[in-house]
Amino acid sequence: MTSTLETRIDQGTGREPADMVLKGGRFFDLVTGELVASDIAICGDIIVGTSEHYEGRREIDISGKIVVPGFIDTHLHIESSLVTPHEFDRCVLPYGVTTAICDPHEIANVLGEEGLRFFLDSAMETIMDIRVQLSSCVPATHLETAGADLPIEKLLPFRHHPKVIGLAEFMNFPGVIHKDPVCMAKLEAFQDQHIDGHAPLLSGTALNGYLAAGIRTEHECTSAPEALEKIRKGMHILVREGSVSKDLHALMPIITERLSPYLALCTDDRNPLDIAEQGHLDYMIRTAIANGVEPLAIYRAASISAARAFGLRDRGLVAPGWRADLVVIDSLQNCKAGMVLSGGRIVDDALFATRKPVSPVGLDSVKARPVLASHFGVPVTEGESPVMGVLPGKIITEHRRYRLPTDGNQTTVDLENDIIKVAVIERHGKNGNHANGFVQGFGLKKGAIASTVGHDSHNICVVGVNEDDMALAANRLGDIKGGFVVVEDGRVTGEIALPVAGLMSLEPYETVRDTLHTLRKAAYALGTTLEEPFLQVAFLPLPVIPHLKISDMGMVDVDRFALI
Repeated sequence: MTSTLETRIDQGTGREPADMVLKGGRFFDLVTGELVASDIAICGDIIVGTSEHYEGRREIDISGKIVVPGFIDTHLHIESSLVTPHEFDRCVLPYGVTTAICDPHEIANVLGEEGLRFFLDSAMETIMDIRVQLSSCVPATHLETAGADLPIEKLLPFRHHPKVIGLAEFMNFPGVIHKDPVCMAKLEAFQDQHIDGHAPLLSGTALNGYLAAGIRTEHECTSAPEALEKIRKGMHILVREGSVSKDLHALMPIITERLSPYLALCTDDRNPLDIAEQGHLDYMIRTAIANGVEPLAIYRAASISAARAFGLRDRGLVAPGWRADLVVIDSLQNCKAGMVLSGGRIVDDALFATRKPVSPVGLDSVKARPVLASHFGVPVTEGESPVMGVLPGKIITEHRRYRLPTDGNQTTVDLENDIIKVAVIERHGKNGNHANGFVQGFGLKKGAIASTVGHDSHNICVVGVNEDDMALAANRLGDIKGGFVVVEDGRVTGEIALPVAGLMSLEPYETVRDTLHTLRKAAYALGTTLEEPFLQVAFLPLPVIPHLKISDMGMVDVDRFALI
């Protein structure tokens, strides 16, 4: 919904009635921090008047309510919502997220260019403004088999697409620091566009070198000191609170009025069940304010600061000439969206019905060979065995070592110390690789959980107490063309099919939400103590991030090192 420049001027000056006027409420001025009693006049998709009296062809009474700019999720993988972009749009937009800056990194690692096209085509149809960062790390590591490869030659044709902002999270920070030719080609090509960062725990001269490549944003900070160093060095920090990675509380000390111009909010990975139970960015805003963060600081981070960080110069304020992405809330503290406007359009079911569908892709992407229980054996070795240590609320894991029990020539699980088996099975039909190991921290006492969502290469990942249940869970994933499966005592007790690249459902988000609720109960019945066991399984293939000095890194081109 657009309008001519002349019409906007006429409606802003009051010479013509505005297309729409929100009357009787107040708006939150993110410049001064004031709540301003005001009409808000809208022409097409643009705000044309505030702080004056306006008449409109359509007038909406919002007495007692507050208007804030639409929220901007600055870094997320829509695939982790387990629904398609169209369903993500319908799920999240009513919570006030009017712009989402996504990295289709997950589907790109499975399908390559086909996955990028699917997201770009979808972004052209959604009501929410979905902007795309082109995935920079496909494959994410050469230590695992991905489904695709996206060198610079395959990215360049997408560079000037109207929905593309720039280059997505550059995870290969050793490759940047050591000037790996593949990394350099991508960085050189996008010097005049936004380059998103991903450099957990990087500091000192190594961080300086990374930033010298033109990288400007970071969502991987897990402590206030880390964030402060990166802010001082010119980075815009994207405070993250997802379904697994929960950094909001740790970063609250930096969410201040002084630092808010250099902050934004993101979810990275968040599923529909958590959205339904807690919310989205609105949940972050409520939580921050309840813990003492000034409303001005957190609302700036949710909108204007986010827009400026990514060069979206038309949104983020309630002011004339700015895009009419607006959220009508009951109070700043509660941040409950009563009405949402996206580009001047009131968000409702009728508006969603105007979108054109986009055909799904990757419906036969699960090509793993059937496995047997015997494939999950781990031969006995001398001394202690390596064990992946799960850290609740984080995607990084610890490298631990234990002397594990044995049975003949096989190493077995140690339930007393909460150590069970984990396996990664190649599912793209390339080489049939299969790796086994051990993981600590799931709390499972029986059964198995398997997933085709396995960051970043998205092979099958399965954890379990016994090999028979692990084999059944892994093989069932092939039957349903991808998803999550729970097995207990030789019986499938819960599953969700994710046939779109083995990552996303074809069902409405309400169905996915309800299925996840049942699936979570099935996982809890196995004894798991994790709040989000399925995404925790999905992140297990991310190997340990070592604490290395730049001088120790050597000439490497991956940012993670395998444990199993």
